[in-house]
Amino acid sequence: MQRLHCFIITLLFSLCAYSQYNVDRLIVNGRSALYYEDYVLAIQYFNRAINAKPYLYDPWYYRGVAKYYLDDFYGAEQDVTAAMKINPYFDTMYELRALCRIRQENYTDAIDDYDHAIALNPTAENLWFNRMLCLFETKEYDRCQAQIDSIIHRWSQNSRTYAVRAQIYMIQNDTTTAMKWLDRSLEKDPYNAEGWMTRAHVSLSRSQWKEAEQQLSQAIKLKPKMVSNYVNRALARLNLNQLRGAMQDYDTAIDVDPDNFLAHYNRGLLRIQVGDDNRAIEDFDFILKLEPENLMAIYNRALLHHKTGNLRAAINDYTKVINQYPNFWTGLHHRADCYRKLGMTKQAELDEFRIFKAQMDKHVGIQPRWTAAQRRLTRKKSEVDMDKYNQIVVADEEKVEHEFKYDNPYRGKVQNHQTEGEYQPLYMLSYVPYANVVNPYTVFVASLDAFNAHLAPSQHIYLSCNTPSATEEQNKQLMKNVQGLSDDIDAAKDNASLCQLLLRRAVNHTALQDLDAASNDLTTAIEIDSTLTLALWQRGVCLALQAPLMGADAPLMMVRALTDIDAVIALEPDNAYVVYDRGCIYVAQQQYEKAVADFTTALKLQPALPEAFFNRGLALIHLGKTKEGIADLSIAGELGVYGAYSVIKKYR
Repeated sequence: MQRLHCFIITLLFSLCAYSQYNVDRLIVNGRSALYYEDYVLAIQYFNRAINAKPYLYDPWYYRGVAKYYLDDFYGAEQDVTAAMKINPYFDTMYELRALCRIRQENYTDAIDDYDHAIALNPTAENLWFNRMLCLFETKEYDRCQAQIDSIIHRWSQNSRTYAVRAQIYMIQNDTTTAMKWLDRSLEKDPYNAEGWMTRAHVSLSRSQWKEAEQQLSQAIKLKPKMVSNYVNRALARLNLNQLRGAMQDYDTAIDVDPDNFLAHYNRGLLRIQVGDDNRAIEDFDFILKLEPENLMAIYNRALLHHKTGNLRAAINDYTKVINQYPNFWTGLHHRADCYRKLGMTKQAELDEFRIFKAQMDKHVGIQPRWTAAQRRLTRKKSEVDMDKYNQIVVADEEKVEHEFKYDNPYRGKVQNHQTEGEYQPLYMLSYVPYANVVNPYTVFVASLDAFNAHLAPSQHIYLSCNTPSATEEQNKQLMKNVQGLSDDIDAAKDNASLCQLLLRRAVNHTALQDLDAASNDLTTAIEIDSTLTLALWQRGVCLALQAPLMGADAPLMMVRALTDIDAVIALEPDNAYVVYDRGCIYVAQQQYEKAVADFTTALKLQPALPEAFFNRGLALIHLGKTKEGIADLSIAGELGVYGAYSVIKKYR
């Protein structure tokens, strides 16, 4: 009985330890998926961790981070709040919840979160800066000014703070003082986009169109994704009679933000002026999907339907306007004309009689073209005056868009980081082929081709460096594949089959961001066959991907990764992709000269490798060779790595 009791106690301890290991493993895998921007997969891992141990704070917090990057700000706020109930002593939690509340325009509660975060971490500049912006948004200008004083005292080089102070003085109609602070902001940092945007607003308010156009162009170079800059520059260009440039700005604004009201509405007006009536109708159709009762848009669309011969549609639109404005004589005149053209004489005479009776001397006519003076006329978005139907629309309240800072250990959206100049990723084994619409070449490696020769086409493995994040259904299929391969591994009868199955399962584990399990499978395969280059290569990649999450052990992990990649290069010296991967590892170790040498070798072996041009360009810039780096980035852009162009703008 005593031995039985000991056995039961030991078994219980083992089960507890195994359960803890499983949950820890789920959290590690989730953090790995989070780091590599696979947010859907990360949420699945954290869901399982929360279901197993809902009293742990970290899976709640990390799931909140994933939801934040998926723009589920309400869900992220709920998850972070749950984490804070368990452990309220991390400033990063208050910071993330504040950002979620900011995205929901709940600035007051965000300020409260920043108060708590600053109490826990008073030296974090971004916390002070974001609290200042929240005070600005809530129009607490006195408190905001006091906050600005504190920031300038501690971080005098923060140029954006000077720009915010300039905006406060502008709101208070002290333009002279505002310009002084703007000058100081741009003196501290001439690459401060908000400073240029604020200066452009001053120029627009003074009708200094040329200066505004130049200042907004500078802001766009620095912040190419800020929609309001394109809309405002289009207004300046209209007043400079640069209609083609204005149209390009509206097109770009809509590319960046397809639901932007001002860009669609004003582009519709501009298309009317250049005679592009059918596409103008498309813009007003879109506006009326957003705002079905927008009478100004309805009237403009009515005129377009009238002009293009769609008379019944024009009558429907005119009627909607006339029902709201029974004495809108111009609308009645146009509707009467439509009725006459359709042979509906009785209805036409009723409209004409109403006009004749009320305004015998009212001049009504066709829509006039814009004159130079009319181009300068604008109306506020909320203003409804049918006499202003063809005037360019501006926002009810002109304001500079502020970008809140978020310093966190996770990288965020891929597109944002390519803009900042992040290196292209490693090539690795994947179930998804390499994709490049501009440069659609096939990635070929002899050892991989030989491996696939023994597999059915549906089981083929590819080499890729741009595999998209899997959907929830795809992740479920990958997990199902792992289970099926595990059963096959248990039943394997020879080493060749076992190695093949282990490699395939490792590729599935890699796609699921379970890098530790992938490394274990690959290590087992390598122990069976030390010359299996694909396994050595993939293990080196997995170790390199794990390194950023390993803290103090990261350098050792990178050395192990480099050892595996070196072994593959010794066995396959003509493999451009593994040489490229070694260059990426050298970049991570900040050994830029070695990285440049490897990228150069890779390009000799594969001259059209766009990622090698991109990474060599950035490495050259880090070595101070900006001109050569920009030349490489230019080629990378031509070959399909579009992020190269924004990096060129930054460094040029």
